[in-house]
Parts: sequence; C-alpha cells; structure tokens
Amino acid sequence: MFESAEVGNTLDKLTYREESAKVRAALIQAQRELAGAPFSVVVSVSGLEGAGKSEVVNLLLAWMDARGIETHALDRPTDEERQRPATWRFWRRLPPQGRTAIFFGSWDAGAIYNCVRGKLSRPELDHALDRIVQFERMLNEENTLLVKFWLHLSQRAQKKRLRKLQADPRQKWRVTKRDRKMLEKYDEVRGVSEHLVHRTSTAEAPWIIVEAADRRYRNLTVAKALLAALRERLDVAKSAPPRPRPEPIHLQPAPRNVLNQLDLTLALTEKEYDKRLAEGQADLAVLARRLHEAQRSLILVFEGPDAAGKGGAIRRLTEAIDARDYRVIAIAAPTDEERAHPYLWRFWRHLPGLGRVTIYDRSWYGRVLVERVEGFALEAEWQRAYGEIDAFEEQLTEFGTIVLKFWLAVSPEEQLRRFQEREETPYKQYKITPEDWRNRDRWASYEAAACDTIERTSTEAAPWALVEADNKEWARVKVIETINRRLREALGK
Repeated sequence: MFESAEVGNTLDKLTYREESAKVRAALIQAQRELAGAPFSVVVSVSGLEGAGKSEVVNLLLAWMDARGIETHALDRPTDEERQRPATWRFWRRLPPQGRTAIFFGSWDAGAIYNCVRGKLSRPELDHALDRIVQFERMLNEENTLLVKFWLHLSQRAQKKRLRKLQADPRQKWRVTKRDRKMLEKYDEVRGVSEHLVHRTSTAEAPWIIVEAADRRYRNLTVAKALLAALRERLDVAKSAPPRPRPEPIHLQPAPRNVLNQLDLTLALTEKEYDKRLAEGQADLAVLARRLHEAQRSLILVFEGPDAAGKGGAIRRLTEAIDARDYRVIAIAAPTDEERAHPYLWRFWRHLPGLGRVTIYDRSWYGRVLVERVEGFALEAEWQRAYGEIDAFEEQLTEFGTIVLKFWLAVSPEEQLRRFQEREETPYKQYKITPEDWRNRDRWASYEAAACDTIERTSTEAAPWALVEADNKEWARVKVIETINRRLREALGK
C-alpha cells in the first residue's frame, strides 16, 4: 500500500514558490466561505515519526487564518481522560460548524503503538479499528468533513530524518526514546500501519497517503489535497436543497405492546413505601460509594411521558448519594452551541469520571422520540440513530460504565389528572406548559415511537427497565431497587 509513497517524488524551489502562492490564497478564500457553511472540518495528520507532522501543521496554520483553527496534539491520556472511554478526549474537542480542528495522530495513534508493543492483539486491534470507522462515519453523517493525511517515509528515509534531527541541537528534543524503538521495529510498524490504513480508509473518510521524504513535495501535496476537499464540500453545500420544514408524523402503536401491557394498577401502601424506600436509599448510599473502590462509573437514563414522575424518582436517588459524586443533566432543546456540533456531542461531554454518577433527565433518545415524532429529524437521521446509540452505549459498557435506562409509563388518564393538579397548585404551575398539552394530543405517536425505541435499543449490556408509574410510590421504589440489584451484580455482593 505504501509503495506509491516511496517513489522519490520531489519539487524544486521555483515550482514550490509559484504553486504555494496560489494554494495559499485559495485556502484563505475557502476558509472564509467555511465560516458560514453548515459543516465543520477535522484534519488528521498521522504517519511515521520523523515524517514532518508538526511541520505540516505549522504550515497549515501559517497559510490559513489560525483564529478559525483549533490544534490538538494528544499524547498519552491525562488522568481525567483515563477515567472515560477512549473516544471521549476526541469528542470533547470536535469543532463547531464553520470551524476547523487539526489533530496530531488523532484516534489511530494509540492502536498502532499498543499493537506493536504487544499490548493489543490483532482481534483487539480490529475491534478498535471498527470503532474508529463507526466514529468517522457518524461524524460524516453529522456534517463533519474528515480529511486524513498519512505521511509516509521509507525505512531509509526515516533513519536519515531522525539522524538529522538528532544532530541539530535545536531539534534533537523531537526524537524520543519511543521514536528510536519504533524505528527498530520499522517492518512491524509498517505492517500494522498498512493494516490500519486499509481498514479505516472508507468512502466517508479516505486516507490521503503522502510521500514525506521531500519537504516541499509533502507540504504542497497536503495543502492541495485539503483545498480540494474543502472546495468540493463547499460546492456541495451551496447546491444542496434547503432542509425540509419540520412536519409532525403520525404513528399508530400495535394494539398490544410492551407499554400498554404493563400493570399500571401496581401500588404500595404508605407504610410499605416508607419502609422499602428507606431500605433502598440506605443500600444505594453504600453501593454508590463502592463505585470508587471498583473504579467504575454509573449512568442512569430516565425517559417517559410528561408528568410520568421522572423528577420525583431522581430526587429520591440523589437524597441517598453524596452530592459530590453525582450530576443531574436535564436535557431540553439543544442550544445554538449544541446544534453546531454532532448530535451526541452534548451527551459525551457530560460522561462521569470513575466513582461518579451522571443522571440524565431525558437523553440521547430524544432523536428517536421527540425529534422523530415532531419531524425535527429527517427519517435518515433518526433511522441511523438507533445504531449510533447502540454503539455509544457499547463503548460505555466496554469501558466498565454501568448503564441503566428507565422508561416510566403512565396511563393517559393519570397524566391528565397530574396535568390538572399542576395547573391548580401554585408551586407546581411552572411544571406545566402549552407544549405538554400539545404532546398529549399526540399520545399514540409517542407510544409507537417509544415501543420501537425500547425494542431496538434494549441490549444485554444496557437494558431498558420498564416502570409502572401510575402510582408514584411504586415507581420510585422499583427504580431504586432495580439500581441496587444491578449494582450488586456489577460490583459483587
């Protein structure tokens, strides 16, 4: 695969000077247009050590307006990053629409290094590469232009480059002990790199392999390729038809489904409730502290109709957990900042560290529920979201995060009673809005979407727990006892 990058391409000074002036002006113009475009740009600069990655990035920053570019040189994960899935450090650095981010090495570098060192088997490497492909495909679908450069050197050229750097007192710091070790294993590194490039070069995010032995040829090739990718995406954006106006869709649930077959008459007496809630909260207090010892984290997701009792159930949980160890994230309509990023960005950024708990009051399931039903998401967007959500939750559980998802179900009659109670009680009136009444008129569509969601996203690692919530006391106790049972299974009794 890398043979074409070892043929000895060079570029003379005069040609470089003439061509670079044209490319530089065109890049600046494309960047100006990007500022108002509905997509972002992520540039990944990877390749062998000594191939000039930092020189290429410095060139791009000099030729373009650096104020519109964020540069991320990610080496070993920080303590904060080690407490979350590997992709988290990249998610939180994704640029908003209209801007560019440049990553040194990006999400592929660790896989190569760990495989060569024997810390990652080939099956494990392939699994990691599949995750990379999923990530890049999702970014592409969410209006991110990915431009990936692989800077290649032959073994002879790499030796020459590293020796030259070591001989220069001002540059020798660039050559690390790790670089020398990787050079000694050049053939193995090359083999793993070819495997990585082959497996992760897709139609959505192809690798651009650049021969890096000649500085001028390398620099101009990278700049021209970036310009071509930018121009193509800008032209597509200009010619794209306007996004359709949101139109609610009408769905009809099956006559018998997982929600309408729940026994909503289940209830607890006041005495039973007080006893079981107190016991459950005491158990949860102990189990939540054990998350620190086990170096695990916990994510709780609450979904369900308006007035189903999500907030009340969450408050009974937080009463039992040390306030320093949890966060409640109330999800509403996305902000302008959130809309400028890929859909899952606003959920990734709130993931808990080890020993901690994040509670989502509504969640990423909004895309396949409210956004689907109200027409805010196109069919292609909410259809692919099922797979994207499953992949997201798989990454969480593979890392060791315990994920529990609750659907609180109420009958239309009980919801109406609670709506009316809110309107009549002064301190509860803030809880009821015209949108709640409008959503109620679309009960059938929301029930059908919920059934689809539960069926397609309830997995062994992250199952849905369906909670009969007409009786608030029953619902609260069932939630806390379910959490305690799952924590015991995950942490050991």
